[in-house]
Amino acid sequence: MADQNQAPPPEGQPFRLADPAEISRTMASIAQRSQRIVQEWLKRQADEPLHPDPLNVASAFLEMTARLMADPMRLMKVQLGFWQDYMTLWQNTTRRILGMPAKPVIEPAPGDKRFKHEDWNANEIFDFIKQSYLLSARFVQDVVKQVDGLSPETARKVDFYARQFVDAMSPSNFLLTNPEVLRKTVETGGENLLRGLNNLLADLERGRGRLHIKMTDQEAFKVGENIAITPGKVIHQNDLRQLIQYEPATKTVLKRPLLIIPPWINKYYILDLRPKNSFIRWAVEQGHTVFVASWVNPDEKLAEKGFDDYLREGVLESLDAIEAATGEREVNAIGYCLGGTLLGCALAYLAARKDERIKSGTFFVSMLDFRESGEINVFIDEEQLAALEQKMSRRGYLEGSEMATTFNMLRANDLIWSFVVNNYLLGNEPFPFDLLYWNSDSTRMPARMHSFYLRNMYRENRLVVPGGISLLGEPIDLTRITVPAYFLSCREDHIAPWRTTYYGAQLLRGPVRFVLAASGHIAGVVNPPSSGKYSHWINPELPPTPEEWLAGATEIAGSWWPDWHRWVKELDPTEVTARVPGEGKLKPIEDAPGSYVRVQLT
Repeated sequence: MADQNQAPPPEGQPFRLADPAEISRTMASIAQRSQRIVQEWLKRQADEPLHPDPLNVASAFLEMTARLMADPMRLMKVQLGFWQDYMTLWQNTTRRILGMPAKPVIEPAPGDKRFKHEDWNANEIFDFIKQSYLLSARFVQDVVKQVDGLSPETARKVDFYARQFVDAMSPSNFLLTNPEVLRKTVETGGENLLRGLNNLLADLERGRGRLHIKMTDQEAFKVGENIAITPGKVIHQNDLRQLIQYEPATKTVLKRPLLIIPPWINKYYILDLRPKNSFIRWAVEQGHTVFVASWVNPDEKLAEKGFDDYLREGVLESLDAIEAATGEREVNAIGYCLGGTLLGCALAYLAARKDERIKSGTFFVSMLDFRESGEINVFIDEEQLAALEQKMSRRGYLEGSEMATTFNMLRANDLIWSFVVNNYLLGNEPFPFDLLYWNSDSTRMPARMHSFYLRNMYRENRLVVPGGISLLGEPIDLTRITVPAYFLSCREDHIAPWRTTYYGAQLLRGPVRFVLAASGHIAGVVNPPSSGKYSHWINPELPPTPEEWLAGATEIAGSWWPDWHRWVKELDPTEVTARVPGEGKLKPIEDAPGSYVRVQLT
């Protein structure tokens, strides 16, 4: 098949015919592969019976429709506004066709990349299609928001899935209404569509009948070779995690070692992608003796591992191992996302035991109070949770691809539909991007742990209640935490909304520094000083509401990393001779990044 980056056909030859022999070979291959995919799909249905409404959407929209019909005047008002805008659009399009100027009735939101191709604006017909879609999308969302009397849970679900529908129906997602795709089809004689079909089949094959969208060039990255390459050694391991100690980069280091607890929903190397954006490497270069928990990718053998096991094997045994490796009993600790929730539990547990080994806690985009936990709650109503628990009980774990799909739906235009257009309609290969490689490297969740986490944190918000949960026989009370804490949250975070993380910060009784970074859950955290990107807000006070905090905050250009380093160093600036992995009581097991992180889902 011809090179997808080939030059357009010469002037006077607008349509280049594809090679008939190549088409014949491609179609024969497609037929064979399609048959195998259907067989895989049928086999999976036998193992996992279909649920007629696995997301429990129908009942929510049925209730919404009933309430909407009970107030027809409100619906009529919204419809009237929609038709007035639509008539204006018709008039403006006619003016443009006649060569007269006309202002847009509606424009895409800032940052909407779907309509960036010049033909969406330059061509009157595609401009009409674009604006017609945007008006219709606004109408649907306005109707949904006009409904009174819905429970917050139902209203949130209706709003979310209305937006999913609206996003799916964008004209940019279809061949005949996307000018960029049409132009590419003409230029290549339709070979882009054949390549796209091959890409689609490859994704279905990789997912064994379930669509597994390829987001980046999977061959461009290899863990331990060009990502996760900060030098270090695995110095301890158990069923749930390997503990990596990194080689020093300075002659002296801070006396207190640094323990990083990543989320086990994803792999740890989000903090060690490549040297230029590795937080781990940067922390080592600042003089920290860095230890990182690299979580196992669990299978059915670990189905009964619970949240208390992650506390014991992930945190407490790491503290013991760090003391054996360095001779130091006191450490600073960082928890990222779910790892931060675990860190909060660990600090409360240690406080109850009068154990003062963790001298400071840093929380990267972490929730302790789950009262307003964002759109992820759409997937955690009682009906869906019961179905999920039933599925996990059969396997012993939650499949990583299912978790990935959930998070991708929270940003469907960026993480689903953009790849549908690029890979399947334009027939392009995705661009090599380390962050998307990591995002595609999914992990499973043990059944017992995940059920406990969803029910006790997301559904019932019991972590904020003193003694609301118990771990390892100890009632957990976050208000007993008195160590200094640093909370880093991100303004555009759709997974751990920053206002919710702010409420969690107020539960602690020690000195708290709250910092807000620009961008989202990942980009706002993985933002090295050398990038010169984004900014962050600081406010030494911690007023009652996040709005008050932001109103009194000062915006600082660039990364928040140096601010954190200054904060943690001021707690104890004492330095000692640099520590080399293996010089203590624990001998290296293997080189970093270790074997646990290399286990990939198939």
